[in-house]
Amino acid sequence: MGKSSQKKGRAAELELCRILNDAGIPAQPGSALNYGTDPDIKGIPGIHAEVKRHERIEIGAWMAQAEQDAQRFGGHPCVFYRRSREPWRVAMPLTAFIELYKGWKE
Repeated sequence: MGKSSQKKGRAAELELCRILNDAGIPAQPGSALNYGTDPDIKGIPGIHAEVKRHERIEIGAWMAQAEQDAQRFGGHPCVFYRRSREPWRVAMPLTAFIELYKGWKE
């Protein structure tokens, strides 16, 4: 991964954390340039967040990475992603959504 891609990825993590914090969600960015030893974003209870800022959307590959990392770090795998000039989106397995929704409803 080139330096500009690393800077873009880090900027995306920081941007997303600001948005989540403004919404009252306790998200903190992981360590910069940690090469997979730290989650992209920490502090969201029950969630393992994978952050992607790409023009080409590759949900399948990104979700596979999130699922693998969630086994190591814990939490439901979620992919937060966006293209340039588009809003942030979140993808997660339906089973994770159902479990989180049931917990919220109780």
